[in-house]
Amino acid sequence: MDAITLLQQVRRIEIKTRRLSDQLFSGEYQSSFKGRGMSFAEVRPYQSGDDVRSIDWNVTARKRAPYIKVFEEERELTLFLVIDISKSIQFGTSQRSKRDSLTEIAATLAFSAMGNNDKIGLILFAGKVEKVIPPKKGKKHVMRIIQTLLEWEPQSLGTNIDLAMEHLLKIQKRHSNVFLMSDFMGNLPDKSFKIAAKRYDLCAIHSFDQKEFSLPSIGMVPMRDLETGAVRWINTNSKGLRNRLLDRFKKKNIELNKLTKRSGAGFISVEMNEDYVPPLLNYLKSKSR
Repeated sequence: MDAITLLQQVRRIEIKTRRLSDQLFSGEYQSSFKGRGMSFAEVRPYQSGDDVRSIDWNVTARKRAPYIKVFEEERELTLFLVIDISKSIQFGTSQRSKRDSLTEIAATLAFSAMGNNDKIGLILFAGKVEKVIPPKKGKKHVMRIIQTLLEWEPQSLGTNIDLAMEHLLKIQKRHSNVFLMSDFMGNLPDKSFKIAAKRYDLCAIHSFDQKEFSLPSIGMVPMRDLETGAVRWINTNSKGLRNRLLDRFKKKNIELNKLTKRSGAGFISVEMNEDYVPPLLNYLKSKSR
């Protein structure tokens, strides 16, 4: 992608998603994700005049001297976007790809967070963690995130969500709002996802194209695996094949629903050719109740 085309795409996404953020999402985002009031900062030795209710009895017993917990007011939040950019995300049967859809959703959330004066961070992953942009504030930072989403090409094969979540847990110790966006073509995350759901406000966004499980009946056609590059001839007239594809999609969706419910995380499913605004708004509204 040349520089002029890239700038045009960045500008187009900014205009569309900024308008959505200003008109629809800012209020819902702000009411859905509020600071937790006071957050733990450190422990320190007890000083005369300290509130005895703040004594950390575990540390006190270990050190054999009184220690207290120190808290600080949590005024701002951090939004972390953890986004799958593997080869399968480039799939699309219309003028849009799954990656286009996720980029717009990410930009809408980023502008909403910016309007709330929150920091925004980004993790891009495929078979490995490919790019990390530490959380910062401001429009310039949001525009950098959008540009990175548009131009980054994956350097690894496959999709490893567990690696991405493990990296997030290492670099982001504090409570944050996290949106994990993927087509979930690879193995579903397990332990790291559950730990992240306890530490953060976590929501999984599943992007898919209906044609991935609903093939047109057009006979024998060559199909290329976007993840591996392997080419196979597929008989699209096979009713058994079409049923297997549909069953696989349904099974994956059921597993995703179970994973998010067990973990206490949110879940949004978005068909890339449909409007993502209603399901995203519904999720934010459900958080504010």
